[in-house]
Amino acid sequence: MARLYVLLFLAQIVLAVCALISCLSAEEGQIRALPRIAWVLIILFFPLVGSIAWFVAGREPSSGARKPWPTGGAADRRPRPLAPDDDPEFLRSVQERSQQEDQELFRRWEEDLRRREDDLRHRDGDPPREGDRPEV
Repeated sequence: MARLYVLLFLAQIVLAVCALISCLSAEEGQIRALPRIAWVLIILFFPLVGSIAWFVAGREPSSGARKPWPTGGAADRRPRPLAPDDDPEFLRSVQERSQQEDQELFRRWEEDLRRREDDLRHRDGDPPREGDRPEV
């Protein structure tokens, strides 16, 4: 029985500490009914009742507290945004962009190779014979 009292006492202390932290960190517009100092004194002198009173009547409910619980129906669900890794359209666009970049790179390499071959032909004066070319 003594253990139960110790456990309840610790729970009351934890609740009072949480209420004090909440009260002291609340913005001025979030505190209702009494000034902040009055709430702090109520929580300190009557830890259990004061803490419960603070959480019930002393602070403005947050914007998330006003929303009802989701029913789990399909009508309540909005499509979640997909991560880029999971979005097939994004993956397709990345693949197309990669193919375009590869084709552009390949085209530039071919142009560079043709230019170099033309430079070699003009420098030597005559075109290289077919037999002199290395096998590919």
